[in-house]
Amino acid sequence: MEYQLKDIDKAASHIIASAKSDNLLFEAPMGSGKTTLITAICKQLGVTEAISSPTYNIVNEYSGTDKDIYHFDLYRINTIDELHDIGVEEYFDSTSLRLIEWPSLIVPIISDFQFVKIKIIDSTSRIVNISDVVRR
Repeated sequence: MEYQLKDIDKAASHIIASAKSDNLLFEAPMGSGKTTLITAICKQLGVTEAISSPTYNIVNEYSGTDKDIYHFDLYRINTIDELHDIGVEEYFDSTSLRLIEWPSLIVPIISDFQFVKIKIIDSTSRIVNISDVVRR
């Protein structure tokens, strides 16, 4: 779906309605609005606390209306060993929703997920596509 940044809530609603997995992997170039879109998703899922980028924390946890939400930013993670060092497996043993930016390293260790791909059209327009569920 194509959206304007001012209408990001429509894109967030589209993703929520299309989500069939608790693991949503956000693939997009730097500066495309991944964190902004995830913030809109979290708000629609009932998060009332301040939402921020987990760039330095690696993961932020929020309480939504129906479930907890983990927001990962794996940009600074370079190896699967680093994922294990932060105890990533524990986050996947729960029934929480996991929203993951820069997911390439985590793909081999999770069993089901959907890609959320954002394409920049221009400074105010984006296209977002959500894949079917990948199961392994």
